[in-house]
Amino acid sequence: MEKKRPQLNLTELYQLKWVLGGLLAVLSAWTVLYMDVEAWLWLVLITVTVPVVMRWPVLTLYVPRWAHRLAFPLFVALFATDYYFNREPLPAMIRLALMLVFYRAVTPRKRRDDLQLIVLGLFLVVVAGVLSVSLAFALQIVVFTGCTLLFLLVITLIDSAEAGQVSAPFSAAAPPPWMRIEWLRLARRLRETSDWRVVSLASGLFAGVVGLSALLFFALPRFEIGNSFFLDNMISKKSRTGFSESVRFGDVTDIQQDTSVALRVQVSDLRAIPADPYWRMLVLDSYADGVFSVSNSLSQQVLPQKKKSARVVGSARPRLNEPVWVFYLEGGISRYLPLLGSFNQVQFDGGAQEYAINDELRILRLEKVPPKMFAYRVEGMRFEPELGKIEIAQKRDPIAPPQEFPDEIDGRKREPSGPPTFLTIKLEPEDAAKVEQWVKMIGAPPGDVRTFARLASAWLNQNHAYSLRMEQGEGRDDPLVRWMGSSLPGHCELFAGSFTLLARTAGYPSRMVTGFHGGSWNEGSGHLSIRNSDAHAWCEIYDAASKTWMRVDPTPGARGPEQASAVQETTEAVLARIRDNTWSAKLDTVRMFWYRRIVDFDQSSQVELARDAKSAIESQAKKLKKWINHRLERISEWLQEPWDVARLGAWLFVIGTAFGVVLGWRSYGRGLWLRWRSGLTRNGVDPVRREAGRWLRKLSARGLHTGDVRAELERLRYGPRSSWPNPQGVFRRAKRALKSGMANQATD
Repeated sequence: MEKKRPQLNLTELYQLKWVLGGLLAVLSAWTVLYMDVEAWLWLVLITVTVPVVMRWPVLTLYVPRWAHRLAFPLFVALFATDYYFNREPLPAMIRLALMLVFYRAVTPRKRRDDLQLIVLGLFLVVVAGVLSVSLAFALQIVVFTGCTLLFLLVITLIDSAEAGQVSAPFSAAAPPPWMRIEWLRLARRLRETSDWRVVSLASGLFAGVVGLSALLFFALPRFEIGNSFFLDNMISKKSRTGFSESVRFGDVTDIQQDTSVALRVQVSDLRAIPADPYWRMLVLDSYADGVFSVSNSLSQQVLPQKKKSARVVGSARPRLNEPVWVFYLEGGISRYLPLLGSFNQVQFDGGAQEYAINDELRILRLEKVPPKMFAYRVEGMRFEPELGKIEIAQKRDPIAPPQEFPDEIDGRKREPSGPPTFLTIKLEPEDAAKVEQWVKMIGAPPGDVRTFARLASAWLNQNHAYSLRMEQGEGRDDPLVRWMGSSLPGHCELFAGSFTLLARTAGYPSRMVTGFHGGSWNEGSGHLSIRNSDAHAWCEIYDAASKTWMRVDPTPGARGPEQASAVQETTEAVLARIRDNTWSAKLDTVRMFWYRRIVDFDQSSQVELARDAKSAIESQAKKLKKWINHRLERISEWLQEPWDVARLGAWLFVIGTAFGVVLGWRSYGRGLWLRWRSGLTRNGVDPVRREAGRWLRKLSARGLHTGDVRAELERLRYGPRSSWPNPQGVFRRAKRALKSGMANQATD
């Protein structure tokens, strides 16, 4: 008789539902890792507690009833308190969702509670999907989707099995049977009741849905949905300390400890990549007590120009065949966008953005720090070791005071300010005297800016080595002056800040610039990777003779503009020098593909992908055609060669071997295969019995009664394996009997 496949009973279905619910809760909570939300308490609590409760579900029955009654009022009170003190609605809602997920995961759940858990998980996944562009999250959401579908399937099976039954009340003294989970037994039962064909079909359908979704993503026309469904406006993102309007010594060094990628840059013409790039972000002019910051006067040169648009027009004049730069800035880095210098125009890929621009300082600033990866395209960008007069008319002198500023900016009264503090020195008299003495020791001729820059940098390099360690000595005097008077090693901020004070004391306007220096070349995806460890600070000093701001990097090992121009490197040499072949670079290639083809996939990318696909198909078709023609020519040449005994014997051997393989399979192979499959079968219908039943149905349908063949088929279908004849021989005789019977019926 045909054996019915075993199925999970109601207790085992409840156990499976409990495990899937806990797994779904953990996956939902882990989405917080991709959002800039302070929710580590609930994340750790869910990650640690839920697996424990999954292992011992009976623990949930020891929670007193009054705790369940107070749970939701407590959550509402925590949410209200959170919102009152932080004034951020979305982070408060995320933390509330985590509270509810935690509660639903560690308490016994009915059907309604299971559906609530799914809805809460979907909320966290959707928010993370809007605010995150991580490749790891894309993999997590696929796992979450599969787990959710399986969870819903088990819920449906339980509803069908219960068929309207009312579950009996339970307590810690009398827990329901499903709470006594035996993991090995449950795993064995899952293996016994699983049909590999159904599992394969379900997996194939799920993979097909994912593949079809990807195909539709690439094929459907693109359109813009601005500002991430407004969710990014409900969450604040703080920039890295070293890239804000105030930089304390050690802030940039803290960023340098992080080796993760901060910026990825692609350029249409590799020849445009500088040999020693400086990615400028922010100019700092005011100094006081170890802190460089943006003065009010310098800040107000930017604020009155705040606009909102998807396109920013710069000061550089357009030129023919200029390269296009595409920047991918990671979220949370800064609202100041890295640039090499002036530009013709910038296009924001995320739609219209509020921004402020200062052409003279080569600064482009967003209103808010991007909470996720931010892409923008730059055309006509110039790499400028010296910042001269910008290429548009009616611009004031770079060190002239600001003119005609409004009395109010964004509804607040403007503070009185003078010219930018490029010459101001806020030091105590004793500290100022020390700096003046050091300027005399440097001994540069008055008015010779370039000589002073070279000698001052050499003096700093002679007295101090480079180090990422923060050492400034002890004392009550100015920390920067104290470091200059010592022989302690220092980092780029100390060198740049010291040079700025020395230059101002010597009478030269100067300022500190922060950003990134250098980068590595990823050959796999053809982009530059700039890491947080490439964070850097340097100086710019004003040359009144040429009316230009000259870049000076006093950090030991840095190359000046004269050295960079003296050594002419080819593009190939530059890329070979900065090439990164590590495994992290290979992984970054996958991330870059994710950003380009998925996250930043717009209409132009769609056209580019279609063009690339067409070119690739045509190229592969040409290669295949060439390979086929080459093989046909080789076969033709081989056939035209004279035949001998060896060639004839080889051909006869190949033909005989092929014939023997086919004959052996028809005579014995399929029967051995069926016997082997029969030995592996534990549940369901044996393949040999199923094949015998198929032949019996065919013979009965034709009304054929072949005694011997039918008896052998019935023995294969219903008899014990020990009495079986050779299955393949029986099936072959049944086939001949069927053909013979059909022929006789046609004759009659």
